[in-house]
Amino acid sequence: MGSTNLPKKANFQRLRGFDAKTGKSNFDIAEWMLIRLIEALPESGAIAMLCKTMTARKVLRHFWKTEGGLESSKLFHIDAKANFDVAVDACLFFASGKHTEDRMATIYSKLNLTSRGTEFGWVDGNLVSDVETYTKFRELDGGSPYTWRSGIKHDASSVMEFSRCNGRFVNGLDEAVELEEEFVYPLLKSSDLGNRRATPRKVVLVTQCHTGDDTSSIRDVAPKTWKYLEDHSERLDSRKSSIYQNRPRFSIFGIGEYSFAPWKVAISGLYKSFTFVVVPPENGRPVMVDDTCYSIPCKSEKEARLLCDLLNSEPAQNFLGSLVFEDSKRPITVDVLRRLSMVNVAKMVRRMDELIECMLSESDSLDDEQEQLSLVIEEETTYQTTEPRR
Repeated sequence: MGSTNLPKKANFQRLRGFDAKTGKSNFDIAEWMLIRLIEALPESGAIAMLCKTMTARKVLRHFWKTEGGLESSKLFHIDAKANFDVAVDACLFFASGKHTEDRMATIYSKLNLTSRGTEFGWVDGNLVSDVETYTKFRELDGGSPYTWRSGIKHDASSVMEFSRCNGRFVNGLDEAVELEEEFVYPLLKSSDLGNRRATPRKVVLVTQCHTGDDTSSIRDVAPKTWKYLEDHSERLDSRKSSIYQNRPRFSIFGIGEYSFAPWKVAISGLYKSFTFVVVPPENGRPVMVDDTCYSIPCKSEKEARLLCDLLNSEPAQNFLGSLVFEDSKRPITVDVLRRLSMVNVAKMVRRMDELIECMLSESDSLDDEQEQLSLVIEEETTYQTTEPRR
């Protein structure tokens, strides 16, 4: 027939810049097929398809964001393991070809209309997993003066991460090596944070203080470390991600002044529960987190514990839960975390005075403190002047 198995490439998701190089650009071929099928449907038509729940959700998100809702959008959960011997969250996805202004879909726990559960949809320009809960805690949606940061990315755990054994470092290749302490830092992994462990079991080799720093100085400052890097240069030089291209040799990513903050509040992005953990320094050294984790840098223990309390509070947990889809490969993302207004959480749990005191006392914050502080005080003033009218 002269056909090919490669459709014409198009940026139909309308992504820009760095998003095209990250997970935001990933999509299942079934997603593309369903979008095309629905676009071809007449208004009197309908579609029902067995697919991954995540795929159905992404298809609906595409239409909600670009064209509007689809009438009778429904997801019926199925037991893919029992029926198809596949370990994946799957559903029967149903929608009609008629477009509507309603941007919501109903989730059913079984293949019948009597098992109705929650509704997810497109609210305030974003996707939410539980419309009812989100609506209840909507005032917490607004961003924060604190900046969430991703952890260190090196794509070479067998070479860059170590356990300590008898005064030496043992890497993932089971090699016992000698390294200077200067470039070695304690490391917390997703499994540590997900299980509320704040005591590092591993260390990581940190070759830069900021992304793009020249790494050649390691040769003079720490000759053993440099020799180790050269001995494993084949693995490091062959890292496939484009973020390492045209950068100094042995570069890492997700590193900056914030990485060296003495205290952090951190969370794993791979677990379904919102477990926030205070991360203290280890033997006077700041603790790093890996690239599957997110953290807020803090200057003091008091600040870290306050922020952790706010994040673990019931309002914050409910709000964040209304945004997260548990079947996602990485349920918790930095985009979700950035939506939580720490200021509004503090107001709701009546700890605003403590938050302002913390920010005032940390005048040399790692971020733009003056801008952040003015934002907090401005919001607090607005809150105080509007309080009597409630």
